[in-house]
Amino acid sequence: MRRSYFAVVVFLGLLAALHAWIGWQLLPALSTHTGVIVAGGLVLLLSVLLMPVALMAPYLKRQGLSETWSDRLAWAGMLAMGAFSSALLLTLLRALALAALPWLSLPAIEQHEMVASTAWLVLALTVAATVIGLLNARRTAAVVDVSVPIKDLPAPLEGFTIVQISDIHVGPTIKAPYLQAIVDKVNALQPDVVAITGDLVDGSVRQLAAHTAPLAQLRARHGAYFVTGNHEYYSNAHEWIAEVRRLGLTVLMNEHVVLRHEGAGLVLAGVTDYTAHQFDPAHRSDPHAAIANAPDEGPRILLAHQPRTATLAAQAGFDLQLSGHTHGGQFFPWNFFVPLQQPYVAGLKRLESLWVYVSRGTGYWGPPKRLLAPSEITRLRLTVR
Repeated sequence: MRRSYFAVVVFLGLLAALHAWIGWQLLPALSTHTGVIVAGGLVLLLSVLLMPVALMAPYLKRQGLSETWSDRLAWAGMLAMGAFSSALLLTLLRALALAALPWLSLPAIEQHEMVASTAWLVLALTVAATVIGLLNARRTAAVVDVSVPIKDLPAPLEGFTIVQISDIHVGPTIKAPYLQAIVDKVNALQPDVVAITGDLVDGSVRQLAAHTAPLAQLRARHGAYFVTGNHEYYSNAHEWIAEVRRLGLTVLMNEHVVLRHEGAGLVLAGVTDYTAHQFDPAHRSDPHAAIANAPDEGPRILLAHQPRTATLAAQAGFDLQLSGHTHGGQFFPWNFFVPLQQPYVAGLKRLESLWVYVSRGTGYWGPPKRLLAPSEITRLRLTVR
């Protein structure tokens, strides 16, 4: 317990220090007026307070805070988190650029003007990144078409379509209308299969059941399938597995189904999240178990939330793995950090004889912000290799 408190104190101290550094770098350059500097300092202080409060919003809701106020705090804190991320990066780049000024031998007045103009540029770009990122995140995801060549694909399966949605994160800032728009767009594609590759929710069934209800409207020729992501385990995966089944979806937990499509067979398997065993040892992810006793005919397709399942999927003999988890980085520069944990960030990749497709996600997590990593509803078509 003491370690937890210590970690929280360190986190809050670091957060406050970074905000103070941004203020020290920017506020004197933006204005010499005391009132402006004080106002800027108060904005930064508000950001420091809102960000941890946003993370605590679900806890505050459980303690009796109304859903309306809990969601408002989450919205404010997550917007602040997104803005802070951009402001910190841009302020760092500005500091590095200004450090090079002495080497340029510019007159003092020009250096002073550059100090002021770059501070205003950081402010403008932070606002622009926050607004554009918000608009990108809140729009309904676009459809991305992907063709996957499968060796020895049976002729009846040529053009077989799987529509994948992933990482929607229904929670404080994503509610039923957002999910309803996704469901409507998926149904309009008339897919053969719908695959939901985890991280559907951030919150309990009690809090969010009304907001995940649109999933019951999903329509596909051979049904809709779901596998757990790590966020389901943060939100009581056992309850969510039961709820998703109640909505009419098939949950694949280290198991498979055999689909018959115009006389041809296709094996569709799913595994629990890569880290599921940390929450329930009985849920350990196992691609080999998922394909056990499957027929040899037709392609073998695996739904696995995290791309790093791919090594075991290749060993188990799958032809295609559909994953999410990464969000494609969600917004710059986090895309550069994803490879520290995952082998693939986004798109169609090859591992030995296995194709791996990683969705950038259909919703977003945390800050309502997407930059250079657009959300997607993925329509995958199987084609003859």
